Amino acid sequence: MDITVSTTFLPHTGAEAALGFYRDMLGFEVRNDVGNGDEMRWITVGAPGQETSIVLYPPSASPGITEDERQTIYDMMAKGTYGLITFASPDLDTDFGQLAARGAEVVQEPVDQPYGIRDCAFRDPAGNLIRINALG
Repeated sequence: MDITVSTTFLPHTGAEAALGFYRDMLGFEVRNDVGNGDEMRWITVGAPGQETSIVLYPPSASPGITEDERQTIYDMMAKGTYGLITFASPDLDTDFGQLAARGAEVVQEPVDQPYGIRDCAFRDPAGNLIRINALG
């Protein structure tokens, strides 16, 4: 098999705040932006030169869930326990410093983990946990 990651989904609670983080702080390109407002807007972003995309979507528009389930999703997002994605960087310390200086919410400064990686963590404006692993 020759399978690669194409697209992943992360919820947003505000489209403009999500753009401010993924486009302006991380430097991702906007590949698609459909809908309007915060409750009906899907934004596809990705790192320049890479094919993998992230769809930032409004969880309030997810079909087939009850209002109680929707509220549970929002509660988990607020605590940072719903969405998670891990990126990788060849220069973790520099990237960490730039993101922190731009106002990203720091969860964990760069640290050597006992399981063999060096990483750091932030939260995006919706509360999703963003981990960045050092390459190499």
